[in-house]
Amino acid sequence: MFNSKTLLASTLVAVLAFAAAAPATPSPTQEASVTIEICSGSCPTGGVTVPVVSDGCINLTGGLSFLNKEISSAVVPGGFVCTFFQDFGCIATGTGNAPSDSEAVLTGGTWNFFSVPGLSGPIDFNDLTSSISCSPI
Repeated sequence: MFNSKTLLASTLVAVLAFAAAAPATPSPTQEASVTIEICSGSCPTGGVTVPVVSDGCINLTGGLSFLNKEISSAVVPGGFVCTFFQDFGCIATGTGNAPSDSEAVLTGGTWNFFSVPGLSGPIDFNDLTSSISCSPI
């Protein structure tokens, strides 16, 4: 015969085990996709919002071809790092506007591409971007 206390205890253990195994429901802010804003003028006005696909390459072709070699500023979300490449395919050739600056690596913030961090100091990366790759820090 079943003991009511044993039955209650085993039911409670089963419920707690199920609750611990159930996936958490994401909050509305977790469900929203992360985006960067890229601009041919100054951001944050008049830019194009592009979803961030972690570690994916965004080539400025097709619907984004009007921005190829036209980006002057960008807004990178906090907690992310985005690399802006002179070449398609998110490839750094090392033969950019300086011997090794064919890419600009930018963390969260609003950036004016006339002066961004480069390997050997600030560089002018205005109107040079053909592809972008972003990932969480």
